[in-house]
Amino acid sequence: MLSAVNNTEPVAPDMTPIAQWLGATDPENFLFAFMIMYIIINALSILVFNLGFARKLPVLKNVVIYAVMFFGNIFITFLALSLPIIESLFIAALVLGIYKLQLKRHKNDEQKSEEEHS
Repeated sequence: MLSAVNNTEPVAPDMTPIAQWLGATDPENFLFAFMIMYIIINALSILVFNLGFARKLPVLKNVVIYAVMFFGNIFITFLALSLPIIESLFIAALVLGIYKLQLKRHKNDEQKSEEEHS
């Protein structure tokens, strides 16, 4: 026979460690945590975009791209409450940063070797 369990405590949704650390599980602190997560996601998105995908574009095109990115990141922030979006963006920025450093080092080595052979 099944018995009903009488829980009076509200059940907190499963959230990522960053969301929990910022206090998103507390309804009174949710807006603050959401805004901080939104700022972090925007900063990391800009960094990943510039490290991996950005080309020299006219100013108006850049404004449009960043406006769409800022708007879309609102929805991504909602997903980041329960999915590791911030962690993934951080790892992507790290990998792309290492790649850019290695690429720059490789180009500098090629230029030095060409100057030595000339």
